[in-house]
Amino acid sequence: MSFSGMVKEELSAYISPARHCQLAELSALIHYGAHVADDGCHLKLDMENELVSRKCFTLLQKTYNINNVMREEDEEKLLQALHLYNNDNHIIPLDMPVNSLLIKNSCCTRAFLRGVFLCVGSMSDPEKSYHMEFVCNKPAQAMQLKDIIQEFQIEAKVIKRKKYHVVYLKEGAGIVDLLNVMGAHVSLMNLENLRIVKEMRNSINRRVNCEAANITKTVNAASKQIEDILLIQKEYGFENLPDNLRQMAEIRLEYPEAPLKELGEYLNPRVGKSGVNHRLRKLSEIAEDMRS
Repeated sequence: MSFSGMVKEELSAYISPARHCQLAELSALIHYGAHVADDGCHLKLDMENELVSRKCFTLLQKTYNINNVMREEDEEKLLQALHLYNNDNHIIPLDMPVNSLLIKNSCCTRAFLRGVFLCVGSMSDPEKSYHMEFVCNKPAQAMQLKDIIQEFQIEAKVIKRKKYHVVYLKEGAGIVDLLNVMGAHVSLMNLENLRIVKEMRNSINRRVNCEAANITKTVNAASKQIEDILLIQKEYGFENLPDNLRQMAEIRLEYPEAPLKELGEYLNPRVGKSGVNHRLRKLSEIAEDMRS
């Protein structure tokens, strides 16, 4: 099962004990997962996702004691409770924003987000990338969802993709926070574990790459120094160098792979790293003058 599927399985199993939260989540399931019948007065709950269908009927049973068959009077009560009637007693378009009265409490907002994720939410595999999105039919619907998510101090953005409007999150921390808001605590812990492993792996890779770059830089610098010293030895002769530079040239040839600090310890008297670097730079300048 995909990570997104595991999140949905966890969310579908959670039923809020409060009726107002159950209505908020039911509102999300209907707005995002149902459609209005041709007569404009009835709902069609033909949801393809088994988890969403099961959650929807569980909530209907909890809120109105509705089992497999919804009576007309039950549907009227439900539509009134979800503020879905317009002035002509027709159902308002389900792709419009949800009535704010249903999600005025923080707990109801969390329940609403659970329902939205079950219907139109998805997540990429966190092993590869951090990405969560909600595919909405209308821009007003997407903007309301973005604003609801941002109420929890979580950054969300909206992008148009073909005929849909997609609310998405790209930051791992924001996705973790939203999982917490929706109540997917097991998935949250799994994601956090993956994030820790991923961060450790990235940190180790950065350190290895940095050390490899430093080694390459040191080797290249040493090769250039030896090349300069061999040129001086051949064309000028060590005997014509000042004693400090002659000793430095001989030590570098004797220890071609040694770092600067170690080279300074071989000199007599010992010299610090900056002193070694200064002498090698002088030798390089002499070689460059000879080449020119």
